Amino acid sequence: MPAKNLFRTKKSSPKRAAGRHADVEATGFDGTGGNHLKTGDKTMNYIIERAQLRQSQLADLIEEACQHLEPSSYQREVAQQRYEGVGDWLSQSDDPLLAEIAIRLQGSVAIGTTVKPIGIAEYDVDLVAHVPDIDTAISPAMLKARIGDRLRANGHYAPLLLEMPRCWRLNYANEFHLDITPSIPNPGCTLGGELVPDKTLKSWKASNPMGYRAKFERRAKLRARIRSAFGRTLASTIAKDSVEPYPEQMKLKGLLRRTVQIAKRHRDLEFIGDADGVAPLSIIITTLTSRAYEFCVGNVVYDHELDLIVDLLRRMPDMIETRVTDASAEWYLWNQTTKGENFCEKWNKHPERAVAFFEWHIKLIADIERLAAAEGLDDVRRLLGDVVGRTPANAALDALTARLSTARTGNKLSVTKPAGLILGTTVGATPVRSNTFFGDAR
Repeated sequence: MPAKNLFRTKKSSPKRAAGRHADVEATGFDGTGGNHLKTGDKTMNYIIERAQLRQSQLADLIEEACQHLEPSSYQREVAQQRYEGVGDWLSQSDDPLLAEIAIRLQGSVAIGTTVKPIGIAEYDVDLVAHVPDIDTAISPAMLKARIGDRLRANGHYAPLLLEMPRCWRLNYANEFHLDITPSIPNPGCTLGGELVPDKTLKSWKASNPMGYRAKFERRAKLRARIRSAFGRTLASTIAKDSVEPYPEQMKLKGLLRRTVQIAKRHRDLEFIGDADGVAPLSIIITTLTSRAYEFCVGNVVYDHELDLIVDLLRRMPDMIETRVTDASAEWYLWNQTTKGENFCEKWNKHPERAVAFFEWHIKLIADIERLAAAEGLDDVRRLLGDVVGRTPANAALDALTARLSTARTGNKLSVTKPAGLILGTTVGATPVRSNTFFGDAR
């Protein structure tokens, strides 16, 4: 079921309400969620418009907070330079085995859902070093070794190089680390899948990073059926060059990407210092969110963007296949772009990971629903901080209220029925005068 409209504000004193009467007559908003001064059909229209205003404001605030979760422009620029440099170095190898190597991004940077790690400056950029026109006769260990040899041949990369179980890591201290995973074509996958090393380097395992990315981007382009408009979804493209261009920074990323970022940051907050390694994997969060989003936009019409965010987060566990026997339960979250890759594979060996996921998910839904029911700026600030952290929440509130104050002072703040609060004016918009963000008067 779509999330209920839970927005409320604290009741105003009679003196404050009287002072707002003129603005109510002009705009239809008195800055409160429960008190209104009209009757009949006009009363219902007023209540609906007020809810649209508040939910539009909160959706705008979430968008602002997510922007503060991302790496800075400087970090992105440095990561792009490092990525392009190592890609060029690998693609120019004289090793016949690496002659046709193709460098591709995978993971959160590729699909636009990166969040900065908590407490440290570094974040990770994942790429695939794909060798086409080769069969499984070559061992994962051999291909990985040849890639490592090429990296060590560069005097700049050699001191940064760390060997991980399945990949090579270039560790740029206090900036980021770049993980390079070897891959070859998967002849058994009709969807263009790949094979990557297992942790022991003794065999290949199915994967499809490019197919996964394409499917995620297709879902992100889906338009939700929402009665009030907010934002746009901007699409990425997949290049065909040997070294794929670093993705452009997206300003309005759309509800799917932002919801993934919200869930990942909430996960990070709940599992700070995760010594047991039970925190839900990003690939699980991303996959569940994207599948739930596809279901929601295809089957439900929502009153507001926040309704959609809450509903798709609530539906995440529905996307997991559970098989219960007399002795135990098993969980499956199949990669839909290849055969044989179960993102929940570790849950079946370590059931405590499944327990941690479901307990975290309950907390996530509780926190996002409390945010939807926030009363006034102080509650919004505190409850948004519970979801995304204090620093992004404070930055978002400060930036948004500053923009609204500037716009109101310049008579550039308006309300429209389909879009709620907007900066600027348009046909059919009603100027907003003295009432302020979330009903708090100054």
